[in-house]
Amino acid sequence: MIRTAALALLLASAAGAALAQVPASQANAPLPAPTSLPRALPPIPAPQDRDYPGTIGIRVDLTDLDHKVIRTRQTIPVAAGHLVLQYPKFIPGNHADTGPIQLISGLTVTGAGQRIEWVRDTVDPHAFHLDIPAGVSNIEVAFEWLTQPDNAVWRVVMTPEMVNLQWEKALLYPAGYNHDRITFAPSVVLPTGWQYGVALDETSREGDVATFAPISLEHLADSPMFAGRHYRRVDIDPGGRSPIHLNLVGDTAASINITPEWTAKYEALVDQADRLFGTRQFDRYEFLLALTSQMGGIGLEHHRSSENTAAPNYFSSANPAYGARGLLPHEYVHSWNGKYRRPSDEYVANLNVPTQNTLMWVYEGQTEYWGDVLTPRSGLGTFEEAVINLAEVAGFYDNQPGRQWRALQDTTNHNLLGYRTTNPWSSWMRGTGDYYREALLVWLDADTLIRSETNERKSLDDFARTFLGGEDGVWEAKPYTFDDVVQALNAVHPHDWATFLRTRLDAVGPDARAPLDGIERAGWRLTYVDELTPVEKRMMGGWGGDFQYSLGFSLGAGNRIGGVRWGSPAFEQGLGHGWELVAVGDRVASAEVLRSAVTAAKGGSQPIVLIVRRGDEFRTLSFDYHDGLRYPRLVRIEGTRDRLADIFAPRRR
Repeated sequence: MIRTAALALLLASAAGAALAQVPASQANAPLPAPTSLPRALPPIPAPQDRDYPGTIGIRVDLTDLDHKVIRTRQTIPVAAGHLVLQYPKFIPGNHADTGPIQLISGLTVTGAGQRIEWVRDTVDPHAFHLDIPAGVSNIEVAFEWLTQPDNAVWRVVMTPEMVNLQWEKALLYPAGYNHDRITFAPSVVLPTGWQYGVALDETSREGDVATFAPISLEHLADSPMFAGRHYRRVDIDPGGRSPIHLNLVGDTAASINITPEWTAKYEALVDQADRLFGTRQFDRYEFLLALTSQMGGIGLEHHRSSENTAAPNYFSSANPAYGARGLLPHEYVHSWNGKYRRPSDEYVANLNVPTQNTLMWVYEGQTEYWGDVLTPRSGLGTFEEAVINLAEVAGFYDNQPGRQWRALQDTTNHNLLGYRTTNPWSSWMRGTGDYYREALLVWLDADTLIRSETNERKSLDDFARTFLGGEDGVWEAKPYTFDDVVQALNAVHPHDWATFLRTRLDAVGPDARAPLDGIERAGWRLTYVDELTPVEKRMMGGWGGDFQYSLGFSLGAGNRIGGVRWGSPAFEQGLGHGWELVAVGDRVASAEVLRSAVTAAKGGSQPIVLIVRRGDEFRTLSFDYHDGLRYPRLVRIEGTRDRLADIFAPRRR
């Protein structure tokens, strides 16, 4: 570290050297003195469990649709002295430091009619230091959130027809306080004529300005808004014990035309969740669903709402994507698992305290399981579709080479390594999806074990009711640890659950295998077939170019080779990203031609010859592969109980 005096001497020496090099006519001109030197900044105050004095007013203006800019004005009660304002860094639901401080601009602060200058913290760019003059009791803070026109780096939150306001990305808050002890009084300025859905209590609506009841920063950040030109609100629990609505915004008026058949499915989702968990850990729940091709894929959980998107033709399509139908069940489950019952290392004091993700295999993994269960139970999917979906998951992890070096437990750190970063060898690196989908298999394993060892008297449903349920209407978070999970499982059915979980979570090495025991205990077996049913083809949308479990890659548009599986025949031939399939044998390449060649080589001895190209380089590759096309499928084990049928069946009480 260079001390201030030494730094001044260094600057003076540098100035003298510079003076010696200028023309004589300029040599005697005085050099401007440095306006200031870097000053030592006080440390950012750690959060304390104390009330912030006063209420922070915040008004967010959503009307600049042309520029896609969101404007914020805040009124913050202050006292004279040093103040640090923080921009949220660790965003709930992202499980990582994803607060887009890079998009915040135009920050100005005034007090008593005078400008107050700020200095950004030199270590943490999410923090701003201010010295509040004597006599100033409130400051006005204004800035812009420069939202993005596409999903290249940041999520799209503004289009000409809709806005997704995430409050935590449009505010600053005082450091030194727990976020549940800071109160905000929020309001929003909407484009003319727009309506909105949000899990806040509106206190007034004057023209295009909506004002809401004061709420803690913790819950404000957990209460996003979908607002739109085309808006519809649907009651999906008429006469229920707490309000539950489906709030629709769309690219067009036609896109939000939900049919009675769809409404009934979402009403059934509410009923089936009630029967699973027993209680509602909220006072109200607002599904926010955008039917759009402009905002990209969204699925983000909150305690009393969730942010979701689907295709504009979702309600009019004969068979919308299964993943889209399973999205709202997944996010709804998070109200109980992840929000009410929250991992203790994610239960942080404020939005700038680092999160830890060691229990993501519960937070996301068990939520993935219950989401996949509630989809057929509610009628949003069929039993056949649910089985096909499970087969795809099982097939993927049955062929997962990354388990040789990286355990499932370590993937829970993936967001902290770089939020959902892509890499050219995802099968080897492993990543975010594993603590969702491989963990799903672990929970199926646990469910079927409980069922089999209790002669069907108990199941994981009992764990959901006792561990994830609570007191009706209470929605303050209740954190848990690994030991709490083990204890709750033992209360349902005594077993060595700690060993059961750890052996699956920590499995690593050449002999480690996917946790598929639950499938066989459910009365099914994973196998591979070379022909698909019409429903399988619809469910496995890219099946025509899927050679993952045969040659080891996927064939995309323009015959581009992608998704090369580590250690596969394609990998051993030196293929990676950037190659294009030119010919199969003596025929011009296409997915259909390649499928025919793989089928013809099955059980034979003739190699499959491919000609590939990367730029100006061509290669001729010979694959000694004779096992045919391979697609995953679950088949029944004769003479066994069909526990998948039990698990996916709707609950009657």
